[in-house]
Order: sequence, then structure tokens, then C-alpha cells
Amino acid sequence: MKIKNATIKDFDTAYEYIKKLWDYNTYDYETTKEVYEKVLQDENSFAFFAIEDDGTFHGFCHGDYFQTFWMSGITCYVSSLITNEEDRGKGYGVKLLDHAKKLAKERGCKAITLDSGLPRVQAHGFYEHYGFEKSCYGFELAL
Repeated sequence: MKIKNATIKDFDTAYEYIKKLWDYNTYDYETTKEVYEKVLQDENSFAFFAIEDDGTFHGFCHGDYFQTFWMSGITCYVSSLITNEEDRGKGYGVKLLDHAKKLAKERGCKAITLDSGLPRVQAHGFYEHYGFEKSCYGFELAL
């Protein structure tokens, strides 16, 4: 298994992962593609896949770096982490997080944060097993 940085050619694959992760939303293909292109061009964002040498995709990770008073420095926020359902428990999620952690350390981040939807109990266990701690409640306000 290796890590492959996302490219514009990978959009259709990324789009399928995005739709699975937030399956309660509907995604316009062109609008999502525009956001994806901006992410790829943003030096404060990252996006990559876990793939096999034969080109089989197993997972996707996306996140951003931002300054925060909370950590008095740079924080890495993982906003998307998903593996194929049939691949869960095979180490792909760990490999994706390990790579995000490596990138965060290289950027001088003081922490990695992420949100996980309330119904994703299995994912919560995965994050806690990896070493994440529950630290707050997340809230959103649709505009």
C-alpha cells in the first residue's frame, strides 16, 4: 500500500468517497469539482489516497492547516477520512492518519483535530484507538 497525492484526474474517485462520507448531503458534481480543484491548489490543504501498486483505491483523506489561539500555533484539521467499507480493519485508515500526522509534524502543527458525525460510533472507536481524545462538542449553523 502506498500514499498517492490527489490530482485533478482523481476527482471522480474522490467524489465517490465524499458522497459516502457525508451521505446525508447531496452533492452537485460541478460545484464539488470546483471545491476539489481549490483544495488541490491551496498550500494550506492536503488531499491523498491509499492505493495499491495495481491502482486499487482503498481510502481518501483531506484536511487543512490553520492558525489557532487554542493551540498557540498551527493545527491540522482532518475534515475527510474514509476507507472502503470492505477494507475497514485492514490498516488503511491507520496509514492515512499516519501520513496526515507526518505532514502535520512537517508543518510544525501542535495538534491534529477532526470531527466525526454522532452516528459514526465505529469511527469514534477507531479514532480513540489511534490515540485521539474526545475534546469538545462540534456545532454547525447552516447559512
